Amino acid sequence: MSGGTFSLLIIGGYGSFGGRLAQLLGEEPRLRLLIAGRSLEKADDFVFDMRSPKGGAGRLGSNDLGAWLQAVAFDRDGDLREQLTRLRPDLVVDASGPFQSFTGNGYKVVRACIELGIDYADLADSTGFVAGISGLDAAAKAKGIFVLSGLSSLPALSFAALEAMAPHFSRIESVAAGIAPSAHVKIGLNVVRAIASYAGKPVAVLREGQPADGRGLIDEMRVEIAPPGVAPLASRMFLLVDAPDLALLPQHIAGLQSTFTGVGTEPQALQRLLSLAARLVKLRLLPSLAPFARALQAASHRLALGAHRGGMFVRAGGLDRDGRRLTSSWDLIAEGDDGPFVPIIGVEALVRRLLEGIRPQSGARPAAGELSLADFEAAFRRFKITSGIRLDYEEEPLPLYRRILGSAWQQLPPALAAIHAGGTRLASGRARIERGGGLLARLVAGVIGFPPAGDDVPVAVRFATDGDREIWTRTFGGKAFRSWQAEGKGGDRHLLAEVFGPFRVLLALVPEGDRLRLVVRGWRFFGVPLPLFLAPGGDTYEEERDGRFHFHVEIGGPLTGLVVRYSGWLVLE
Repeated sequence: MSGGTFSLLIIGGYGSFGGRLAQLLGEEPRLRLLIAGRSLEKADDFVFDMRSPKGGAGRLGSNDLGAWLQAVAFDRDGDLREQLTRLRPDLVVDASGPFQSFTGNGYKVVRACIELGIDYADLADSTGFVAGISGLDAAAKAKGIFVLSGLSSLPALSFAALEAMAPHFSRIESVAAGIAPSAHVKIGLNVVRAIASYAGKPVAVLREGQPADGRGLIDEMRVEIAPPGVAPLASRMFLLVDAPDLALLPQHIAGLQSTFTGVGTEPQALQRLLSLAARLVKLRLLPSLAPFARALQAASHRLALGAHRGGMFVRAGGLDRDGRRLTSSWDLIAEGDDGPFVPIIGVEALVRRLLEGIRPQSGARPAAGELSLADFEAAFRRFKITSGIRLDYEEEPLPLYRRILGSAWQQLPPALAAIHAGGTRLASGRARIERGGGLLARLVAGVIGFPPAGDDVPVAVRFATDGDREIWTRTFGGKAFRSWQAEGKGGDRHLLAEVFGPFRVLLALVPEGDRLRLVVRGWRFFGVPLPLFLAPGGDTYEEERDGRFHFHVEIGGPLTGLVVRYSGWLVLE
């Protein structure tokens, strides 16, 4: 900071997020804002707009009110030392991205800042980039500077919300977070490129306390964002995205069992098509969705349907201080055009702290936990942004099958009742598997992940309760596939809904002597009802034989023929 003026270099300063950061800081007379990017012409145009009355930032570039504003060319592939030495910033903020594409010497801007003793922060949303920044910690400390990566909604704001909820818990077992942008907000191309880069590809998550591979834009969860005191957003499906939280949460919370980060876009129909395209990547019918980034961005801009509101949520589940089951949720809703300011509020808070002489500790690290929720909420008051925390103390629910069967539960043989007793449990045994040979049957089996054919195959099934649903992870000879089950809603009440990928099958549970039959009563594809006569049917039942749980499952239909048939036995471990 020279001559009482703090010099801030914003890489990507005329982009979606860098431009908004300049708007937030434009009225601060102690700042010199360097609006940087590859195109000096675009930077000049942005500065001209900011200096005009409609820019709303005071008399920028003058000696009166407002920040000094200067357009500069900056090429991250050029001579970084020369550029940074010439520009002499006190702080570099990288708001460009997509950070997922920064391979090889991905930290070259960061390294150049460290070498020259310049503080650094970024809005990175790449798990690998943010998690790996700590490798530069010693070098940053030696220079006495700070390097903060991911000072954005995920992980800076999400961790601030989680830390605000943490005192209510004795143990946190699950954490989920998600962002729901307004359909009317023009999503930047770099954001779309980042999401497209991992669509259909493995995304590292936690399931039942173990590292597992989720699938980008395929795995899903339904959430209603409802902060206290404001009308909620419509309930929507969130698709799994690769966010730094997924790598950082297990490091911060001992005993964590499950993680999820997602995006819920409107219109949901377009999101479902995007998820279907991601499945083509999973099946290796497409190498990647990255080449379609511009087309995806154009489609999102043209199909701006629904309310002009956006939101964000963070959910934590576990035990409270008295050992009761607790779900805590922090929700945020932003009205109109205020939503896109949320990701850069953390950087604004950092800059204002620096102007007051409050510096972060030296070193390089992810920005998770760097700011408190109060720091963000102070900025929210300048916008039409509402956030708040809810606490939901849950009574222990009856097991899923017991809820659906009601009094008929008493008819189940002991081996079946034990398997369906609820909670986390593991069963193992042996099975015989048959697979259909038709092209459509093989395609359906591939989408869902059914195991290959085999005789006397070792099988293990892990059952896990997740709220009001059960997650079944079946492993046949090392090949695993997963589904989840819940009670049907509305007109499907009292039916068991089992979800395999895009398919939801509605089943009636019918006790019959020592057997429990599962009879198909409906099915959906991406939520769209399909004709019952085309439903995947077959003879499916559970039974007790010789004191052991036996299963027989057939899945097939008129269009596909047999898809898969597997039968065998299980015992609880």
